Amino acid sequence: MENNNISKHLYFYAVGLSYKKADAEIRGKFSLGTEGKTSLLEQAKQEGITSLIVTSTCNRTEIYGFAEHPFQLIKLLCDNSQGTVEEFQRVAFVYKNSEAINHIFRVGTGLDSQILGDFEIISQIKNSFNESKSFGLANAFIERLVNSVIQASKKVKNETELSSGATSVSFASVQYIMNNISDVQNKNILLFGTGKIGRNTCENLVKHTKNDHITLINRTREKAEKVAGKFNLIVKDYDVLPLEIPKADVLVVATGAQLPTIDKDILTTNKPLLILDLSIPKNVHDNVKDIQGITVVHLDDLSKITDSTLENRRKHIPAAEAIIEEVMEEFIEWTTVRKFAPTINALKEKLNAIKDTELNFQRKKISNFDEEQAEIISKRIIHKITTHFANHLKDRDTMVDESIEWIEKVFQIEASSK
Repeated sequence: MENNNISKHLYFYAVGLSYKKADAEIRGKFSLGTEGKTSLLEQAKQEGITSLIVTSTCNRTEIYGFAEHPFQLIKLLCDNSQGTVEEFQRVAFVYKNSEAINHIFRVGTGLDSQILGDFEIISQIKNSFNESKSFGLANAFIERLVNSVIQASKKVKNETELSSGATSVSFASVQYIMNNISDVQNKNILLFGTGKIGRNTCENLVKHTKNDHITLINRTREKAEKVAGKFNLIVKDYDVLPLEIPKADVLVVATGAQLPTIDKDILTTNKPLLILDLSIPKNVHDNVKDIQGITVVHLDDLSKITDSTLENRRKHIPAAEAIIEEVMEEFIEWTTVRKFAPTINALKEKLNAIKDTELNFQRKKISNFDEEQAEIISKRIIHKITTHFANHLKDRDTMVDESIEWIEKVFQIEASSK
């Protein structure tokens, strides 16, 4: 697959950074909100990039797309985030062709998640694809790739125990609360932010703590009311956040703001307070840690929690990898066939042209020429010849580019597209 690019000058790349080498502060600089993603996609189109998708979560920001050089994609990311090229180079990765394909499969199936088996990323990949498609930036290769990753993700989830037990960032946060706060069902819990992680955390809080006095606050009240309605919880206006924090024993921050929303200026409390910051960029300012009695835990700390659930999941990595290999093999075969199909079609047209010329000659030369029989035999021969060439090009040991070039040279044909 190393040279299996859509044109002779474009290659498929995965560029970005994740929790593996980039801490929360650096990931925050490169995170992309809705406006950042839109701006990046618009710039990509202006700069002649034909196909790419962009994912930005609390654990990673990555671009998968076609370019002549990976710096074209790196520049898009740096131009539309707070990160610099120098920072990117220190913590980032660049994968090309088969390595890039393998990477997106591992990400989408939960093998590369900060908490092993966390499948929340697959919905992000789906959304990213739909966003790119709306901009006309998702070609057939990207669409087939995303669908293959979704297929692999479903198979891993349904056929292995990689996602067994309830372990995700949202569950890990609730697990931490339950392990560190006594009498949790009677404590006051304040959840600030009702995006995806906030909603999932809320659901886990209700389910596992048996606490029925959880308060929700969101910048847009209607969104908080929608979540609260499912669990009969309390909703307060964003304006009263500084008044609600002193009442809380636990504060969970899960907003999507680009700058800290919680700092020591709005914190006035005379009792212990546990703050869990599940946001990227960090939404709890470092100066909060200076206040006596306040404990701040970030999602990077939560991801280090290892228990029997995660130990059990690790046993199922080989089964998940086998599924990835199977689905990825099917995808790579599709890309190979797609690559040489124009050449095979051009070869078929050439052979048909030769056939027509020869039949015309024989028709004039032979008085009782059986045109119908000759047509049938000729088509069968052409089919067998082209099938032989197609099977040769499908072979894993075949140098596809060189073989295509040789076929086009020998038969003096030019495929309409590569």
